[in-house]
Amino acid sequence: MQSFFPSPIKERAKKYAGIYLAIILFIVSFGLGILTGQTWLIKKQLASTSTPEVTNVINLDRVFSRSKNVNFNQFWEVWDKIKEKYVKQPVKDSDMFYGAIQGLTYSLGDPYSVYFPPKAAAEFSKDLSGELEGIGAEIGIKNDQLVVVAPLPASPAEKAGLRPGDKILAIDKINTFGMDVNTAVSKIRGKADTQVTLFISRDGLAKGKDIIITRAKINVPAVMYSVKPGNIAYLRIMQFNDETMPQFDKYVKKLTNDGVKGIILDLRSNPGGYLDSAIDMASAWVEKGVVVSEKGNGGYSKEHNTQGSHPLANLKTMVLVNGGSASASEIVAGALQDYKKATVIGEKTFGKGSVQDFETFSDGSALKLTVAEWFTPNGRNINQQGIMPDIEVKEEFEKEKIGEDVMINKALELLK
Repeated sequence: MQSFFPSPIKERAKKYAGIYLAIILFIVSFGLGILTGQTWLIKKQLASTSTPEVTNVINLDRVFSRSKNVNFNQFWEVWDKIKEKYVKQPVKDSDMFYGAIQGLTYSLGDPYSVYFPPKAAAEFSKDLSGELEGIGAEIGIKNDQLVVVAPLPASPAEKAGLRPGDKILAIDKINTFGMDVNTAVSKIRGKADTQVTLFISRDGLAKGKDIIITRAKINVPAVMYSVKPGNIAYLRIMQFNDETMPQFDKYVKKLTNDGVKGIILDLRSNPGGYLDSAIDMASAWVEKGVVVSEKGNGGYSKEHNTQGSHPLANLKTMVLVNGGSASASEIVAGALQDYKKATVIGEKTFGKGSVQDFETFSDGSALKLTVAEWFTPNGRNINQQGIMPDIEVKEEFEKEKIGEDVMINKALELLK
């Protein structure tokens, strides 16, 4: 396999060409979960911002410094040496300028804080609008390792055998050691009917294996509904986007009219989405109090309370989660668990509980910066702890029979 060593400018410029968050390859983000309800504003900002290339960046005052601990003369010395001596000339001032700002953000060591140059910001806008083709999976960084957060149900990724928690060691034989999420996304995503090969390792496998995935256009509903034996309503929440709550509300009216005896709320492999959707969904059960709170730098704190009507407050509910449940999914699961409105079944969730602020600049570039963390009503830090299930049930795909689902079976057993 080839090694992957990102160069200071060219490769870093590629790193942020796609997203996340917390980022989805199809892509909904962790992405959208990362953005926590601000996506509509971001799309509006990006859509109304031109993307000219910066060509005049060296008219800055080279004596100016905002830090008492750093001498910026060295920055300009390196700048000049690159302009003078680098083997491949000319070096574009704009590449160096944007690469330097990306380096500032990269130095934070936070996979969810990203600076987007103008072209990458425009690509990010496409990501949010869903104008993408790919494998239908979200990836993230866990313990400095590129991992699969959640393949979407019936997606090319899931059909090919990709599972939550799979470690991606190589993409088309390119080593992923040191590779960030955005670079990985740009390499995995591609035109429909083309293929990408992921070399993965998985707990329980004696050695790594190649998984060949044929890319496709992804069109997955936000909510799926059915009625299980015993008149139990089954709601599978695929993502938290603009369509989630209209679809959810439609099915809630149906299940209440049908007089169901209980609910299974399936949040497995749901990478998250809009904060507002998560609050609205949890509010269907939570009658009073805080759904989630955010805490940030300098004592900043904000509480998000339950709102609207609460049609499901008295219906016995089971919530299914796994390692691919992230962000908005964790907000809903954590709130229902804390208020004892539901029993949480499954595996520990991913632990994506940070808040990103998004700001666009006059040249079309943008900065997404982590500014706070999410906490459940009882004060649990989602980002650090994730959500632990009340009843642990492990998914063992290789052992399950076709059509069998051990978590749903356990939920039905408890709802009898």
